Amino acid sequence: MFNNKFFEDLSARLSSMIPLAEEVREGLRTKMEQLLKGSFAGLDLLSSEEFDAQRTALERAEKRVRELEDSLRELSEKIDQFEEQSASK
Repeated sequence: MFNNKFFEDLSARLSSMIPLAEEVREGLRTKMEQLLKGSFAGLDLLSSEEFDAQRTALERAEKRVRELEDSLRELSEKIDQFEEQSASK
């Protein structure tokens, strides 16, 4: 999913907007980071690498389905030819 650097940067930026004492700011930053991680985890998002891997797997599956459809079409045509030959005898 997302790396910790993303959440650390985002929470640091949000907490820097609030002019509080350093210890309160750090606690708030930590809480924001935890909240953001939890929120993003609940969304079940994929990283760019995971998305690319899923897309590649889907493309392979689609190619295989097309190959199987072509094979099925060829077999169906052969069966039809065989039935025509059997009926004409």
